[in-house]
Amino acid sequence: MNPLFSIITVCRNAEACIAPTLSSVDGQTCRLYEHIVVDGASTDSTLAILEATPSELRTVVSEPDSGIYDAMNKGLARAKGDYVLFMNAGDRLHAPDTLQRYADAIMDHDYPGVVYGQTDIVDADGTRLGPRHLTAPAQLTLQSFADGMLVCHQAFVVLRRLAMPFDTQWRYSADYEWCVRCLQHSRRNVLVPDVTADYLAEGTTTAHRRRSLRERFRIMCYYYGTVPTVLRHVRFVFRALRHGQY
Repeated sequence: MNPLFSIITVCRNAEACIAPTLSSVDGQTCRLYEHIVVDGASTDSTLAILEATPSELRTVVSEPDSGIYDAMNKGLARAKGDYVLFMNAGDRLHAPDTLQRYADAIMDHDYPGVVYGQTDIVDADGTRLGPRHLTAPAQLTLQSFADGMLVCHQAFVVLRRLAMPFDTQWRYSADYEWCVRCLQHSRRNVLVPDVTADYLAEGTTTAHRRRSLRERFRIMCYYYGTVPTVLRHVRFVFRALRHGQY
């Protein structure tokens, strides 16, 4: 039986970047999805763009929220699909058959806990800037995320019954912590061997990189142990120095 996807898009004052996201969802060859847009009471033309791009598969909710992860939780609470995927304003499904590729992998592997792919970085015009600096592994496990967020959450599709709410105490890295918790409860994770998401450069986490990294370090210490996390970060620094990236 084909899975139903809940694609959740959160946005606020996203008039400059929401249209490509809507287009990438509306253009999917697989039509077994619901698209839930949670808008944080935008004051620009975001809502006008949404109204001008109607779809019988899309639901729009506009109301104040307490931040991006609060908005994501609102979308998650409304999700009715078998699987959930967060595609924020400015991000895009990579190709028209991306959702179908996820569906094929799900059915071929008897509904795994997580299906995931690779990510490209794009600019506001959709021009590819290059691959994401971390590569999704062929075999994804809970331990994989001890080395960082190897799979971008826009390319991380989770069985809905495993998808718990985001922990909003984390302002910039709740997506990383959420993925770790999902992996804790997933017995099987399946790679779609291709780029499945285009991630818009300069997102919220990127714009607050230092704070995000500090939060992520604390999360890593909690889930993977303080000493192993410190030693792992020492290796990160030496690796960066060796490649002239630090």
